[in-house]
Amino acid sequence: MMLLGLAEIFYSVQGEGTWTGTPAVFVRLAGCNLACDFCDTDYALRFTATIPEIVARVRDTGGACPTVILTGGEPLAQTAAPQLIAALRADGRRVHIETNGTIDVELPPDVWLTVSPKERLHSAMAARANEAKLIVDGRVPLEWVEAFPALTPIVLQPEGNKPANVELALEAAKRRPDRFRLSLQTHKFIGIR
Repeated sequence: MMLLGLAEIFYSVQGEGTWTGTPAVFVRLAGCNLACDFCDTDYALRFTATIPEIVARVRDTGGACPTVILTGGEPLAQTAAPQLIAALRADGRRVHIETNGTIDVELPPDVWLTVSPKERLHSAMAARANEAKLIVDGRVPLEWVEAFPALTPIVLQPEGNKPANVELALEAAKRRPDRFRLSLQTHKFIGIR
């Protein structure tokens, strides 16, 4: 049986992007293929589990909640991620993935894909993205904008909700209302994971 490395599984609400406010079970897979200075995520390996064990834990943690968010670290870095996605979908869950977009993985069309590029980006993942999330940390990373199709929503997320980053993101969104949306980390404002 394949084992996946996990940091945590918890039930909360999505605090970022298009689906802000939506209840979801978060499955945080351990590890990442990047080492970003501003990363605020603890994605250390805490435990391992088989795919059936993860699906059972999602049921136990979130009950009938239909949305499961695979995040990390980098969830697609684990080779068993596609099998986990298939098992969650077979269990009747809507799967969302939050990825840095560096690893090309073929995904079913009903899987929501949020791509947040950092150091590099695979063009196939940019083309497949349902939304892009650009982290604003002292500057707006405009170099990623053209990597995404013109109709892909791009959310600007101020790192740490810091006032200077919020101001940069807000001004960029106002300059390009056709392309950008502001996304604050609402879960941090209300003190939840």
